[in-house]
Amino acid sequence: MKKATARRTLPASVAKVLKRLHYPLDVILLCVRWYVAYSLSLRNLEEMMAERGFEVDHSSVHRWVIKLVPLFEKAFRKHKRPVGKSWRMDETYVKVRGQWKYLYRAVDKAGNTIDFLLWAHRDKAAPRRYFEQAIDRNGAPETVTIDKSGANLAALQAINAEREMPIKIRQVKYLHNVVEQDHRAIKRRTRPMMGFKNFPCARIILSGIETMHVIWKGQMKDDGVTRTAAAQFYSLVG
Repeated sequence: MKKATARRTLPASVAKVLKRLHYPLDVILLCVRWYVAYSLSLRNLEEMMAERGFEVDHSSVHRWVIKLVPLFEKAFRKHKRPVGKSWRMDETYVKVRGQWKYLYRAVDKAGNTIDFLLWAHRDKAAPRRYFEQAIDRNGAPETVTIDKSGANLAALQAINAEREMPIKIRQVKYLHNVVEQDHRAIKRRTRPMMGFKNFPCARIILSGIETMHVIWKGQMKDDGVTRTAAAQFYSLVG
């Protein structure tokens, strides 16, 4: 009864996803948060739940993550704090079905996450799409620092060609270090996964990892209420 009551108080979009997931809500949310927050495999979580008296198959945890993380990410974007106007952008790599794919990311000069985009190929379209998405969600920066990538430079130049106020472009190595350091937190979390099985799942799981990462960095609006990172994460489902 308590379980049913708890679910009736959830937003309709969340309740619809949870409708056929026949486990206590707190178990589902705990597994999803731990998976995107810590260096744990799905089988680690299966064993940890068994120790707590819950028989949860690792495939069930994966299914919960895939169904719920998009809702967490969408909700978080409404509560994200504004970022600075000086961006540091770079790409890193993750394996999907044994092949390297490209994760485009940026932080501001204070280290706050701007946005991310997983792309299958390292082509000219990828950085252009990344910058358009990041600007649409965060507003235009005054300055963007990039590496020596010709594709990243060409993407920014193409965007500037369509703007009345061009974005200043810098290629300064020591200013670029802050985003390279930030990659480490994401790579540390993905390492136990030993690669992703398919591209759509990789995008979803990475979005969950990034969401938890920015919550830890204090980028979620608190509305004057002090809450732990875990409480902030759970609050995203209402």
